Amino acid sequence: MRVFVAGFQHETNTFAPTKADWAAFQAGAGYPAVSRGEAMLELIGPSSLPMGGFIRSARERGWTLLPSIWAGASPSAHVTKDAFERISAAAIEDLQRGGFDAVYLDLHGAAVAEHLDDAEGELLARIREVIGPQMPLVASLDLHANVTERMLRLATAMTAFRTYPHVDMAETGMRAAAMLAALHAGAHWSTRHLRIPFLLPLNAQCTLMEPAASVMTRLAALEAQHGVMLSCAMGFPAADFPECGPVVFGHGPDADAVQLAVNALAEQIVAQRAQWSLDLRAPREAVNEALALAEQSEGPVVIADTQDNPGAGGDANTTGMLHAVLAAGAGQRWPGRVALGLLHDAQAAATASAGGPGALLELRLGQAVPTYAGGLSDPPLRCRCVVRAVSDGVVPLHGPMTAGSTARLGPSACVDIDGVLVLITSAKCQMLDLDLYRFLGVQPERMKILVNKSSVHFRAAFGPIASHILVAKAPGPMAADPADLPWRRLPSQIARRP
Repeated sequence: MRVFVAGFQHETNTFAPTKADWAAFQAGAGYPAVSRGEAMLELIGPSSLPMGGFIRSARERGWTLLPSIWAGASPSAHVTKDAFERISAAAIEDLQRGGFDAVYLDLHGAAVAEHLDDAEGELLARIREVIGPQMPLVASLDLHANVTERMLRLATAMTAFRTYPHVDMAETGMRAAAMLAALHAGAHWSTRHLRIPFLLPLNAQCTLMEPAASVMTRLAALEAQHGVMLSCAMGFPAADFPECGPVVFGHGPDADAVQLAVNALAEQIVAQRAQWSLDLRAPREAVNEALALAEQSEGPVVIADTQDNPGAGGDANTTGMLHAVLAAGAGQRWPGRVALGLLHDAQAAATASAGGPGALLELRLGQAVPTYAGGLSDPPLRCRCVVRAVSDGVVPLHGPMTAGSTARLGPSACVDIDGVLVLITSAKCQMLDLDLYRFLGVQPERMKILVNKSSVHFRAAFGPIASHILVAKAPGPMAADPADLPWRRLPSQIARRP
């Protein structure tokens, strides 16, 4: 089989301050940079991304891959019209050359462009115009996909991650390859789906905890019982368009069996409605609790700065948690054993990098940014600090989610502010790997308190070393509680919280 492959990854927070332009896709930051043709196979193939898993599975099956474009940018506000049209045009240009039997797309499923509510649905429609209605077209999706009616209608089959943190990305790509193999062999499937009538907070979607853990266990059991393929896309609850939210969908040869399985999984999610709750703390409350816990713990206490998560549309540049840690004197209690990362501030990172280790500097750190609630986040921090380490920001990653990937963060530095180590980078990246502390000389296992700009992904790498994990709600662009967002276009029948 000859398979056309392409990828488009963006998770859009329509309430966030910064859009994803073409330069954002070229930079990639936490993603690989834009790649075309054979270079895409060389860059993505060794990674833990869905495309990486698909490539490995395809080669094992002896398929010929026709690579087009892979483009991903860090979560943010809308994808610009220019960026989307460049990516779409590249894929369509390559498609029109023909010579393939099937199509695989590595999609996120929650992209919103300046001119398109449903960016993936539009991309699928343009592809269908070229390949016709019969050719197998399979896509892998993120667990946070906002799956639309158009996506379900145009794709032959789709499959979503089953873990959050996403440690099964490559496995999902392999599952997509297995689905494509079945379709190419002549399988004929029906698709059924149900939309859940409420939004799921991002932090509550963690599959390491209940109720999400039970949902995924039940999903696997229902697949085996009914002989179907199921997915539960929990949705990205910060995209203000009518089809935002969780969707259960499935494929299989028996339409009735698919519907039974979809109904059963959706009913479980709704029955557990009260359990999709949040346990959030104000910044000072989180720090004070962390101080008390750290006194009696060997492993670090980890605080998630969830509302500035660059994996959900934040820019990793707010200072609420940094102000709280310094005000509590955490660094004075344990000098050099309290750390915060990653703070995205290109100017400060360049200044500290130029100064080099040992330099005594006066810096202005972070930004006051517009928040979903209106107004601004905490003010920048003006401080005197000592530079402890610098780096070019090229960081090979080895964690459960990221093994085989490389973060490219630009000039970066670790500075010491009253005993608190702050890791400053030129590009934004979610703190989801221990290597993102280690590259600037911070050994996370030895810390007493770690403040991570992340929501859930950090748990895959930090859970095994953490004594306790707290989630803090400092002012920022990403609402931990979707009911806090100023929704305008979400239908009234979709509840803003469970």
